[in-house]
Amino acid sequence: MPTPHELLWIETPGGHLAASFHPVEGGAPSPAVLMCHGFTGQRQEAHFLFVHAARAFARAGVAVLRFDFRGSGESSGEFRDMTFEAEVADALVAFDYLAGRREVDADRVAVLGLSLGGAVAACVAGRQERVTALVLWSAVAELDPLSHRFADEHGPQKLPDGTYDLGGLALGQGFADTIGAAKPLAEVAGFPKPCLIVHGTEDQSVNVSHAHLYRKTLGDTARLHLIQGCDHVFSRVPWEKEALDVTRGFLCETLSVR
Repeated sequence: MPTPHELLWIETPGGHLAASFHPVEGGAPSPAVLMCHGFTGQRQEAHFLFVHAARAFARAGVAVLRFDFRGSGESSGEFRDMTFEAEVADALVAFDYLAGRREVDADRVAVLGLSLGGAVAACVAGRQERVTALVLWSAVAELDPLSHRFADEHGPQKLPDGTYDLGGLALGQGFADTIGAAKPLAEVAGFPKPCLIVHGTEDQSVNVSHAHLYRKTLGDTARLHLIQGCDHVFSRVPWEKEALDVTRGFLCETLSVR
């Protein structure tokens, strides 16, 4: 049976973040990882990927904090108001919260992000010097193509109130106007610590070329692990297992799990 996790709220200047903290059994402060979900996602993610990951990492000796960005999942705010920079701000607050918990060794805290959350994680690693290690799952490296989608006649449908319809979620013009200014590759370029890049070779949402861009930018500090035939969110049991196994090993090694 998995160790029970704590449901909590994290206060930010823009509202409250719904979060789940998975502790490590035992009394000593442990290493930890912050998990950032993807665009239109939430802290469980598809096929409970983040739940499975959090339980696996906690069993291995790495505490986990997974949270909903403002406007997503159970957090306060509206999805229509989300912007990339607001998500980076949320992640920075969540990182500080995690590093400040008594159960956590603040000198051994990593950040993991999936898809657009990977771009957020890259920016956090570039801005927060206390990040010990970085994990990028199917991460977006260049955001200009995403901004162009909103100007394309074949892109998301624009509603009468000026928002875009993303599969039942209304997204405001602010996201479309600002997403092209985000430069995760430039922000993470100077990150001197270990990074693991995991990507499916058949990812139809974020092409595997994004993984190669991160590997080229980060150089020898980065490890690239490609999952053959895999899609964007590791949505088969063997693909999920491979992603979790390689990530767990990386975290245990780089965070010096004792």
